[in-house]
Formats: sequence, structure tokens, C-alpha cells
Amino acid sequence: MATVQYDVEGSVAVLSVDYPPVNALSAAVRVDLGHALERAAADPAVDAIVLLGSGKTFVAGADITELGTDKSQVRPKLTDIQASLDSFRKPVVAAIHGTALGGGLELALAATARVAVAGAKVGLPEVNLGILPGAGGTQRLPRLAGVEAAIEIITTGKQLTAEQARELGILDAVVDDLRAGAVAFARAMVASGRPTLPVIARDGKVTGIGAELFAEARNKVAKKARGKIAPLVAIDCIEAACTMPAGDALALETRKFQELFASDQRKALMYYFFAEREARKVPGIDAQPKPVRTAAVIGAGTMGAGIAMVFANAGIDVWLADISDVAIAKGMATIRRTYETSVGRGSLAPSAMERALSRIRSTTDYATFAHADLVVEAAFERMDIKREIFAKLDVVMRPGAILATNTSSLNIDDIAAATTRPQDVVGVHFFSPANVMKLQENIRGAATSDETIATVMALGKTLGKNVVLAGNCDGFIGNRMLQYYTGEAEFLMEQGATPEQIDRVAERFGMPMGPISMRDMSGLDVGVLVRKARLASLPAGERFSPILERLVEQGRLGMKAGKGFYRYEGRDKQLDPETDAIIAAVSKDFGITRRPFSDDEIEFRLFAPLVNEGAKELEDGTALRASDIDVAWVNGYGFPAHKGGPMFWGEQVGLERIYAAALEAARRNGPRWGPGKLLERLAREGRSWKDA
Repeated sequence: MATVQYDVEGSVAVLSVDYPPVNALSAAVRVDLGHALERAAADPAVDAIVLLGSGKTFVAGADITELGTDKSQVRPKLTDIQASLDSFRKPVVAAIHGTALGGGLELALAATARVAVAGAKVGLPEVNLGILPGAGGTQRLPRLAGVEAAIEIITTGKQLTAEQARELGILDAVVDDLRAGAVAFARAMVASGRPTLPVIARDGKVTGIGAELFAEARNKVAKKARGKIAPLVAIDCIEAACTMPAGDALALETRKFQELFASDQRKALMYYFFAEREARKVPGIDAQPKPVRTAAVIGAGTMGAGIAMVFANAGIDVWLADISDVAIAKGMATIRRTYETSVGRGSLAPSAMERALSRIRSTTDYATFAHADLVVEAAFERMDIKREIFAKLDVVMRPGAILATNTSSLNIDDIAAATTRPQDVVGVHFFSPANVMKLQENIRGAATSDETIATVMALGKTLGKNVVLAGNCDGFIGNRMLQYYTGEAEFLMEQGATPEQIDRVAERFGMPMGPISMRDMSGLDVGVLVRKARLASLPAGERFSPILERLVEQGRLGMKAGKGFYRYEGRDKQLDPETDAIIAAVSKDFGITRRPFSDDEIEFRLFAPLVNEGAKELEDGTALRASDIDVAWVNGYGFPAHKGGPMFWGEQVGLERIYAAALEAARRNGPRWGPGKLLERLAREGRSWKDA
């Protein structure tokens, strides 16, 4: 069956790509589209062509399943089709609905004109896969939208609404009825009799652009890219659109695409792309999710307010509850202020803010939301407080309502034991700020039902989150691993590395913030309190570095106190010799010989313990897959996606090397830093996480 349907309306040929589910540009589609265009070009009764997609969307882009396979080399390639469109004597109108992303938009950019319905979105997201638009996107987009807009769109991978695209000149019109509007637009083009240049020959917006614009763009993008190379290579190609003949610039784009496709970053980002999708699947659970139409959030602090916004942004009515009207008023003020900031930045329309605010109501009485489908407790992180809340919810909430806790580390089963319905109790851990961070870590208790798990996993997609399912343990997937990252940073300081060097190495690696600065921001006193609870349960021979405690004793609580590891003036941090003296005193007290460290040694020492603990999570069932751990760390902790996540990174550096490092860490710090049986087996047998 043909993947492109050919119809004629009067003198307009209508070519409909019909390749469910998203009309990807597979080899079959390219072949059929090439034939259909040849037919239209040869038909003297056809004056113009409309190209559209059947079903839910226009052409969504490349068929990812064919990338790197022989099918990707089948002629015509997308660039062959574009070349034929460039030489077409009849106008071609691309008619867009749904999405036109990546290769789909690049196909549309080669048409004579583009129209779309109001709900359509367009974009070039290739940088998120470690590549760049390799079918003329870096050449045609700046010719329509201008260089600065093209740099922004391509280096961020952002999607544009139809109206935004029209304002930039990417679209020629927004129409009410896609097919009828596109056919009418094509007829009007023919009737006008005006010759139209192919987009690749329209040089007005790429002429006279100075080198300083590109230098400034590179500096700006490099700061945001955090080590990603594709966005910077894309700028090189966009600059070529302004400085080279079109044919040479297109050839450069092709070479750069091929180089990026062979890069480690592309491999990591492609792996990560599929990891996010795999994380949504829970083996053995066939239950259907329950609908969540109304929700409630208990706790109107920063976290609770953010969670309420998450529900409202997804179109779900939500109640925000707390123990007093004062607390409620403060939470609602935080919500409004956050929305107003987004409006001020231009990232949110005032009407969208008002719609979201209208979905959030407040109360101090749990009975007010007894009918809700789901309630998320986001109160203070103390077991007695959480158990008291859940006991009340058990009495008030309707049968079948899901009772979720946002705890970041407390035992789900102990919380569920305060109710008579443990099957409805689940962890739904959002990360702060909840309205920004993309991770939703769901935690399964011993009695949590399959239906409850299915519901919160589906809910994550509704809320726009990337979800993972974790087992019930101290810290779950992410925070359980985090203590080894920050702990190793402290041991490195004892041995001679400086706070500044450790932070610099972590940020060079791609982390948004180094572990020492992160400690200062979260509060050193908070870290001390968490450690007190853990110290009580540690066996003999285990240790924490006492650096945090020494700093807190000196009133150095972190950024909020104006001094922690660093000294602060506002948010600006400065090195502080007093910190160096305190750390050196700890080293002396423990008889530790201090020495200089290379950046590479610090990098490996920081991140290897993450992999070791992740292997233990796989071994004990806390995580379902190594890739789930990577999803958690990329979305919740800022681990660079272009390195795939800690578990992917660990395989790249070698599991045998991770295993050896864990043995050495156990010798220095105690048995809990040592490797588990799974890592030992995989390292000795030269196997990967797939063999876990």
C-alpha cells in the first residue's frame, strides 16, 4: 500500500503522507513521495501542489528506527527530495497540523510556502539528540526567520506555535481549515503570477551579518550548553549560510552532521532518548490507570505550591491545603508571584496565568477535597507529621482515592501503616522547584496496588514529567546515590583538593552546579541533620568526613548565612581562607596526608561512586533498569544528558575500572562504599548493564 496518497482538486495536486503513527520519513515514504512529486510535475493539468500529512500530524521527522541502518541510505534521501523541490516550476505548499519537527520541518522549509492550523507546532530539536538539522535546516531557516531567530530555535531545539512561526516568517499563513486553506493558498499563488524563488535562494536575511553576532551567540550558547557540542556546531553552519554559496554551505552542514552522528555525545543522547520512553513501562503491570481529574496538595510551602502549579498547568483542578490561613495566603502569594514572573519574561501569556490560577483553590479543612482522585502530601520531612496527616486522610478521603507522599527519603510502608488502605498509598516525589524540574520519582510500597502504580505513572505524562519507578528504601533511586557523590567530594577535600577545584571539575563535566556549591545552597546545617540520622545506623568502620560539622560549629551554614564553604555577598561567592584552614585541621586530626589532585582524577572519584551505588540499586530491585537511574539523574540532579547518565557513563569508562575504584573506596571509607555482587560479576565477565 502506498504511503503517499495522490488526489487532485481542480488544478491542485494534494499529496497526503499516510504512514502511521506520525508519518515519519521512512525509506518507503521517501520513495513514494518522490514518485508523487514527479507525477505532479509531469501532469500539465496540475498548476500547484499541496503536501500534507494524514492522521494526527504532518511529517514528524526522520524515522529514528532507521537511523544508522541501510534503510537510511535508500534513495531518494530527504535532501534529494528537497533538491527537486528547489527546482520545481510549480508552487508547492506545505500544509502543517500537529507537529512538523526535525526532518518534517526541513521538508516543509523546502516548499515554496507553508501554512498551518492554529494548533500546529514546528521546531528543529536535533540538538537534543546530539546532532544538527542535517537536511538544510541550518541553511533555510535563517533565510526565512533571520539569523538570530534561527540560532535560538536550532541551538535550543525549542518548538514554536503556529502564530510564533508566522510572525517570524517561517509560515506564510495560519488557516482555519487545513486542506481547504492550503489549496486556496496554492491557487492564489498561481493566480498572482509572481515568480517565487526557492527558499535556499532567498538571501535577503543572511546578507550583511557581521562576525560579532556569531561570536556573541557562541559565548551565550556555550554557557547554556554545558559541554554539548551540537549547538555550537550548528552555529558554525548557520554562519556558513551567511558567508558561503548555498551549495557549499549545504555540503558543510552534511559533513558536520556526519561528524556529530559519529560522536560519543550523539550515542549518549540517542540512548537517553529511548531511556526516557522505556522508564514509563513497568514490567508485570497490566492494570489500567484511574482518571485524575481533581487533586489536592497538603503543604503550602515552596514545594507544595510548586506541586499545585504542576497540576494546574496540566489542566487539573487542585486544592492547596495547610494548617492555617496565614500559611495558605503565603503559598498562594508564592504561586501568583511565580506566574507573574513567567508573564514578565514573556514565557507565559497573561490569559494562561489566569486560567491556571482559577484551577487552584485553598482550604484548611481536608473534608473540602474528600472527593479528590489523588492527594499529595508535601509537609515537613518528619515521619510523625506524615503519619498524622495520612491517618486523617484515611478517614476523610473517598474509597479508592490515591494517597501520595512527596517524601524524598522516608519509608513509604511506615507512612502507609498509618492508614487502613496501604494499597492506595504511594510515593510521588517531585523535585524542587516542582513546577520546573522534570523528574517525578514514583515509589512503590510493599502493599501498593498495580492500579495505583499504573495511575501515578500515567499521571507523570499528563503532568509533563519524566517518570521512573523506584523501590522503597532510604533515598530511593536518586538521593540514595547522592550521598556518595557529596561524600566523596568531602573526602577529596580532606586529601587536598580545594572546594573551588571540585566545583570547577563537576561543572566542566556538565553538572549545573558543583557539589560544594550545592551544599552551600541547600544549607550545611540541613546536611548535618540528615547525617545524624544516618550515623546512628552505620556499622563500625564507616565514616563521614566531619568537615560539615566543623563548618556549622563556626556558624558557617551556607549561602543563607553569608558563609559556608564559600563566603557570599548576595549570590556572588568568593573563596575563603578560613574554610581552607578548617579543612586542613580536619586532615591533620585524622592523620591524612594532603596532596594535589589532577582534574581528571577528581572527575573520576566524584562520579564513580554513583555508578557503584546504582549497581547496588539494580541488584536489590530499587531500580528496574540502569537506564531508569540515568533518567532520574539527568532530570532530577542535572547530570549531563550528553553523557547519557551515570550508568551509561560508567559503561563508557569501564565497569572493571568502577569495580576497582569501589574496592579502593571501601578500604578508605568503610564497607558500604564497596562493590556489590552484580558489579563484581559484570566487571569480571566484561559484561554490561543489559546482562544484569
